Amino acid sequence: MIALAFALLLRQEKPYEPMGAPADPKVPARWNKYRDHAEATELLRSLAKTFPSLCRLESLGTSYGGREMWLLVISKGGEDKPAFWIDGGIHANEIQGPEVVLYTAWYLLEMYGRSATITRLVEGRTFYLLPILSPDSRDEHLRKPNTTHSPRSGLRPVDDDRDGLVDEDGPDDLDGDGHITHMRVRDPNGRWKPHPEFPQMLVGCKPDEKGEYSLLGDEGIDNDGDGRVNEDGPGFYDPNRDWAWGWQPRHLQWGAHRYPFSIAENRMVADFIAAHPNIAGAQSYHNAGGMILRGPGDRSESWDAGDLAVYAELARQGEKMLPGYRYLDVANGLYQAYGLEIDWLYAMRGIFAFTNELFTPFNLFRKEGGGWFGQGEDLHAFNKHLLLGDGIVPWHPVEHPQYGRIEVGGFKKSWMRQPPSFLLEEECHRNMAFTLYHADQMAQVRVDSIDVRALEGGLTEVTATIVNPKLMPTRTQSDVHRKITAPDRVALEGKDLRVMAGLVSWSRYFENATEQKRRPQELKIDRIPGMGTVYVRWIVQGAGPLTVRVRSAKGGVHEMRK
Repeated sequence: MIALAFALLLRQEKPYEPMGAPADPKVPARWNKYRDHAEATELLRSLAKTFPSLCRLESLGTSYGGREMWLLVISKGGEDKPAFWIDGGIHANEIQGPEVVLYTAWYLLEMYGRSATITRLVEGRTFYLLPILSPDSRDEHLRKPNTTHSPRSGLRPVDDDRDGLVDEDGPDDLDGDGHITHMRVRDPNGRWKPHPEFPQMLVGCKPDEKGEYSLLGDEGIDNDGDGRVNEDGPGFYDPNRDWAWGWQPRHLQWGAHRYPFSIAENRMVADFIAAHPNIAGAQSYHNAGGMILRGPGDRSESWDAGDLAVYAELARQGEKMLPGYRYLDVANGLYQAYGLEIDWLYAMRGIFAFTNELFTPFNLFRKEGGGWFGQGEDLHAFNKHLLLGDGIVPWHPVEHPQYGRIEVGGFKKSWMRQPPSFLLEEECHRNMAFTLYHADQMAQVRVDSIDVRALEGGLTEVTATIVNPKLMPTRTQSDVHRKITAPDRVALEGKDLRVMAGLVSWSRYFENATEQKRRPQELKIDRIPGMGTVYVRWIVQGAGPLTVRVRSAKGGVHEMRK
C-alpha cells in the first residue's frame, strides 16, 4: 500500500492552471485585499529572496515618517535596456494603485519562464516598480479613521487655516467605528430628505417640498474653538502638485507645497528617474473614474502632434483592454492642474507617461455610469445587492458637543473609490496588461542588415539598415527639443578601418542624404520614429571585419558584425 501510494504521488499531475495566473506560485499572494506598508514590505522581500536572478529590492530613502521607499528592479541580463517606470499611491487614499504595482511585480516574476510574452519582456526591458509613493499617509488611511477620500495629503504638518497651529482640527470619529462618515440633524427647515428606495441616501428637496434634514459635513468637532469644524486636518499639500514642470505656488494651485520637489518622497523619485535616462515609458496609478490620462495639465500648453499620435494609439488599445475607461488629457478632459508628475515625466524627461484612474462606475453593473464613482442610486443598489449592505454605516444618533443630538452615517472609507475584494484582482490584471503593452511598445533599436561593397581605389562602401520595430520613437519631440538625452548614435568599428565619409538617409536609395563631416565614424540621429527605418553609409579604407553598433538612450543597444 505504501508503495502504491508513493507511485500515485509521483504520478500526481500539476494543479489545473486557469488562464492568466500561475496555479502554483513560488510566492503565494492574495489579490483581493489591501496591504499596508509592512505587508507590502514582506511581499517585496519574499519576491526578492525567491527570484534573486530576476530582481533586486532597494530603498530610495525613508519617508517623512521613517518608512522605506521600496523600489523593486526587475530585469534579466542587465539593466542597460529600455526601461519602464511604474508607481502607485502618490495619493494615499487611492489605495488600489499600490496593489496594481505589487501585482505587476509578482506577475512578471512568477510568469517568467511560463509565459513567452513575459519572458521576452523581462529579458528585453528593465522595470522599476515603486509601489507606494506616499507610505506614511497610506498607513494613515488604512489604520485610522478616514473617509474614502482622505488623506490625499502627505503628513508633514501644515497650518491650513493660518492660525499659528498645525493639524489641530481634523475629522473626529464620533462613534468610534473607524470610519469618518457624514453628520445630519433633523430640521423641519432643512432641504434634504431620504431617497424613497434607498433611505440611507439623502436627496435634495424640490423647491416647493418640505425637507427633513440639514447636513453638517463630515464627522468632526470644533477642536480649536474657532467656530469651524475640520478646517485643519493632517497635511495639507498635494504630492501631485509638487513636480517641477509647470509648477505654480499655492495661491494659483491649491495643494502646492513650498517649491518644486519640496516633498522629499517626490524628490527621491525624481532623482532616481533623472539618473536613469533609459526610462522611456511610465505609468502612475491613481483612482478613480476609469480614465487613461495624459498631460498636459495646463490648457495653454501644447504638445507635439507626433507624440500625441503615439499616446492616442497606446490609449486606443488601453480602452479595449479596460472596459469603461476613457482616454483623456488632464487639462481638457478632467481639470486644469499644475505641477503634475506625468507632465514632468514627458516635458522634462522625455518619457511617454500615463496616469490611470483606477476603477470605473461601469464595473458596478456593466453599464455606463455617471461621475467619477457612479450615480448615487447605483452605488446604493450595488451596496444592497452585491455588498449585502456592508458598504454603509446606517444613520444612528450621537451626542455632539456643539450641535447636540445629531445622526452620523454614510459610506464607509473602504467603499466607493476602490474596488471591493471580488473586483480588485480583475482591476489589477487588466491595468497591468495595459502597462505591459505600453512597455512592449517602447523603442527597440536594431541593426537589421549590413551590406559591404568594394569601390575603386581600395575603398569600401558599408551600408547599414537601422530599424525601430516598435510604436514609440527613440526620443520624444520634447526630448529632442530640450536636449534631454543624447541623440541616437550609429557607429562603425573595425581594427583596420579608416572612415572617410558618413551619410544618413531616410531613403534606402540615399536620396537627400545628409553627410556628417565631424567624426563620421559615429553618426548622430535625432531620433528614429516608431515603426521607422534609417539608413547609414560609410566610405572607408579597408574591408573589415567590421561591427555596426546602434546606441539609443531610450531605445537600447544592438550590434551586428560582418
